[in-house]
Amino acid sequence: MEKIPLRPLDKLYQFWYSYNMPQNLDGKTLTVYFYKTPAGNEPVREWLKQRTPEEKKAIGEDIKAVEFSWPVGYPQVTKLDKDLWEIRTNLPNGICRIFFTIWKKYMVLLHGIIKKSQKTPQQDLDYVKKLRNRVMAGGITNEE
Repeated sequence: MEKIPLRPLDKLYQFWYSYNMPQNLDGKTLTVYFYKTPAGNEPVREWLKQRTPEEKKAIGEDIKAVEFSWPVGYPQVTKLDKDLWEIRTNLPNGICRIFFTIWKKYMVLLHGIIKKSQKTPQQDLDYVKKLRNRVMAGGITNEE
């Protein structure tokens, strides 16, 4: 495969990006955290446990891609609202959506659904906005 040379602006952007994007020692730009309810439940983790092994693998790979390469854009990640994004994973039975927010250096997974239609249900959007507001107001419990 022929290597394409970088143009000067590409090199400048690459330098800016690597300098300005915070990196952990393990190469991650974000650390994944499962949102916990006041009762201590982790809804996204529980929802993921109900998926098939193939679905878990596909969803996990997409979460990992965001964790290591943030910021990521469309089609893998879509911004829905201020401090609210969704990861999109194509599955045989529909399109999986994992809603998340970014708090400090954490990617907080808020809610997961499998959509059969194009539009995200309004009740799901209202729910994740409420969770996002809780995280932004109070943080997460294992904050460093």
